[in-house]
Parts: sequence; structure tokens; C-alpha cells
Amino acid sequence: MSLPDYKSSERPASTALALSSVVHLNVGGHFFSTSLSMLRKHPNSKLAELFSGQPRLRTDPQGRYFIDRDGSHFGAVLEFLRSEQLPTANILEVHKEAVHYDIKPLIKRLEETPPLFGELVGRQQFLAKVPHYQENIEVLIRIARAEAIAARHSTILICVLRTDEDLGYYDNAINNLEADKDSLVTFGPWKAAPSVRDLLDCVKMDIERQGYRVSIEPHVTGRLFLSRSYDFFYKLTFTWW
Repeated sequence: MSLPDYKSSERPASTALALSSVVHLNVGGHFFSTSLSMLRKHPNSKLAELFSGQPRLRTDPQGRYFIDRDGSHFGAVLEFLRSEQLPTANILEVHKEAVHYDIKPLIKRLEETPPLFGELVGRQQFLAKVPHYQENIEVLIRIARAEAIAARHSTILICVLRTDEDLGYYDNAINNLEADKDSLVTFGPWKAAPSVRDLLDCVKMDIERQGYRVSIEPHVTGRLFLSRSYDFFYKLTFTWW
């Protein structure tokens, strides 16, 4: 396979590849070699489309086809195409690549593995029943970053209302709260089996997946209203350094 003229970043039309051709790839700085037939193994995938007919990809100075995407987990995708073997690590990351390249057999197999099955069927289905969950996560991060100036920690109060009955006590609980209420973020109620602790674990997990360090602990209110104590409040602390 002849190299292209480096003055041009695309293969000339005359270099159509045969199925038996060895194809050299540069995926975000990670180098791979495979056959064209392997890349076209699943004809309806985006990966096959990239190499159907005359490849439309640019090449790097060494003549490798260049895919402008992080290639850290492309090797696991390629291994599945070769052997149908699933990765044993970085399941979520490989799944993301499988979705990007639209390799449906790999997507299906990965979603049947315990880590993804639990995430998609268990956790995500639960979070879909928690009103405004994702929006609240974004609000928490935005408030924390605004409060990070010249500080080691940002602490935000969150209120978790598990049931409709808890929601009925919300106004009394807020009046009982001896703290700044302006930045309070409220979760719930929800109609699903997971507990308050499960919800808090999800909040911590989803914030830490974005690279932050956080901790959550109960916030004890300073006084009682009609002799009732409310345990709806928690302190979410971001640690910056």
C-alpha cells in the first residue's frame, strides 16, 4: 500500500483498499494494525462506514489513517472484533467507545455484564425516578465552584425527602434549619425501593466521576419544632486541595 503525498491530508481516490489489506490506524496517538475485513466486520456500524468504499479519513505523516478520538480503549474494541472476547476492566469506558462506533453486538454483550447491567438496569432506572436528579448534580457543582475562592473546602447543604410524607414536613423542617437556606439543594421524593443512603451514594459517585473529591455527612439541626427532629439534611463537602 503506497503512502500518500504528504502535501495532502487525504488518500487519493486511486488507493481503494482490498478486504485483505492491512490497515494501519492512529487513534488519538495510539497505533493499531488490523485488516480491512475486521474493521468492516459489522457492516452497519459507524466503524465499518468509515472504511466503506474509499476511506474518507485523513492520514498522519506516516500514512496511518487518523481517527481524532482518545484511543485508550480502542484496543478492547478491536479485540472484540477479532475474537469476540470482552474486556475484564474499564467496562464503562469500552461501552462508551462501542456506542460511539455503533458496534451493536459489543454494546449488547457489554450491557449484559454485571457492572453495566447494575448501572443501567438498577442505578439509572432508580435515578430516573428521582425528580431533577441530574440538574441537581449540576447545581451542586456550580455552587461549590462559586464558593471555592480562597478556600480549601466548599460545603453545601442538601435536603433528601424520601417519601411524600417527608415532603409534607418540608416547610417545618426548613423553618427549623439554623443555616443558610439560599443554596439548599433538595432531592426527592421518589417512588422506588432504594433508601436515602442509596441516593447519597449516587450523588457522591456521580460527582466524583467528574473528578471532584466529596464527602457527605448528616447535618444536625440546632432546634426542634413541636418536639420533632428532622433528619432530612446533609452536608456535602468538596475538598479542593
